[in-house]
Amino acid sequence: MPRSTNSHVTYATKAKKPFKRKNRNTGVVLTAASGTVGLGGLAFFADDLKHRYVAVERSGRVLTTLAVCINDYRVTLKHEPQTEEEGSSILKACHKRCAERTLRTIEKNGSIFIKLGQHLSSMNYLLPTEWTETFVPLQDKCPVSSYESISQMFLEETGQPISDLFDDFQKLPIGAASLAQVHVARMKETGQKVAVKIQHPALGEWVPLDMALTRFAFATLKRVFPAYDLSWLSDEMEASLPQELDFNLEAANARRMKEYFKNIHDAPLVIPDVKCSSKRILVMEFISGHRPDDLEFIDSNGIDRDEVSAALSRIFNEMIFGDGAPLHCDPHGGNIAIRKNTTRRKPNFDIILYDHGLYRDIPKQIRRDYAHLWLAVINADEQNMRKYAREVAGITDEQFPLFASAITGRDYRVVTKSVVSARSDTEKEEIAGAMSDGMLQDLVQLLGSVPRIMLLILKTNDLTRSLDENLHTRQGPVHTFMILARYCSRTVLQEQLELIKGHGSFLWPPNFFRGLGALGSYWRVELRLSLYEYWLSLRRMVGLEVRHLN
Repeated sequence: MPRSTNSHVTYATKAKKPFKRKNRNTGVVLTAASGTVGLGGLAFFADDLKHRYVAVERSGRVLTTLAVCINDYRVTLKHEPQTEEEGSSILKACHKRCAERTLRTIEKNGSIFIKLGQHLSSMNYLLPTEWTETFVPLQDKCPVSSYESISQMFLEETGQPISDLFDDFQKLPIGAASLAQVHVARMKETGQKVAVKIQHPALGEWVPLDMALTRFAFATLKRVFPAYDLSWLSDEMEASLPQELDFNLEAANARRMKEYFKNIHDAPLVIPDVKCSSKRILVMEFISGHRPDDLEFIDSNGIDRDEVSAALSRIFNEMIFGDGAPLHCDPHGGNIAIRKNTTRRKPNFDIILYDHGLYRDIPKQIRRDYAHLWLAVINADEQNMRKYAREVAGITDEQFPLFASAITGRDYRVVTKSVVSARSDTEKEEIAGAMSDGMLQDLVQLLGSVPRIMLLILKTNDLTRSLDENLHTRQGPVHTFMILARYCSRTVLQEQLELIKGHGSFLWPPNFFRGLGALGSYWRVELRLSLYEYWLSLRRMVGLEVRHLN
């Protein structure tokens, strides 16, 4: 039985009809029933045959594409080019051919392959440009299930037709993703406008096969090209997919996030209310907005881009460093919206967060070590960077330069000087060049060795960094790093006070002085950041460009 936040908003189960007494036409009824069973058996056999045929077809596409791409790379890598430019050009062409073949297979198979392709398209720190750019269309090119199929699934899931629960149910979805699509409707009993998220009906039929094919593909690639072990991608997908396919869990995540941020007033976060849910259906309050990269909407409504950037930074840093906070692990542009809010002066906007299927809890010690790591990065303290990279992810000194670049998205030479500055085009080109020159292999091996929770934190960092860059703010990343430093400093202070408390009363002289030292370090950071923030505001007032925090 699906859950409901309101007692009057529920799905009713279909009542069973009572058995009827046999009558004198029993023979006729039995004869008709026998014929029906026979036809039903034939129909079942036909459906089973069709399922097997489609399964072979889906598997064939994946296996054929895998074999052709492996052979293409083998032939390309054996080729001996006359010049370095020729070798690079040949390899890029191979990347492009294989990416286009894979894209065609993903589009034909749909299902979770679309989700995998979307994930790969955002991994520009790991995959060649030819792959990530080829997969970009998958971000907006998701399958749409027919109204007839979702109506049937709705009836099977709830025991009621759509018309019993909703008025004005729009047959065309307002949005479609790899796992589900969203329709606008009105609750029949209350008249409230809602968003009805419905899982693609065909998904359940193919998920087991598609996950097996994904595992096989990555395992085969690992055997053929041992240096490029991406099997951790399929492992993470296998762990997270059951959660994303359970909309009851998504409803619980949304409620938890809403409750957590209820009293955090400097984060203008809006989570739509959950009305009711089942495993494959989620009904939420309808709240619309504009994508965070819709700069025309932001500017025309007098919304400050820098304030949007700061709000996003506070929200996601709270998720990472807040005590007991859940982490939303899929904050791409399609899951976030901005809307104008005229009920307050600052900030004059709300940030709406959708899609709560993939959540994680960060263990307290990892959160604290991660705070130490980022304070060291911001202060360009290489010794402590290395120390806490080892604590948080088991990173060796040899792996550290690559790990530092991975968590910051910056050239290592920049990380050891001042990470608080905008990435130049030259720096981006140098990073891309390093990837093609062999760093990619090292990064693949590195990411395969770090804890799974760190992969999700890195993914969240990468997506939020992309959101911030797309806003093209006046301050660049300076203000967001200041906000990050405040959260890290607060987390470290909490850790120090907790350690002191473990040694007895704060009034005991040694504890008292340790506490004063911890508070002194915290307030020194706060004072430095406040003074720098004041200096930034003065520069903005006179129209000077912000450079970086020294």
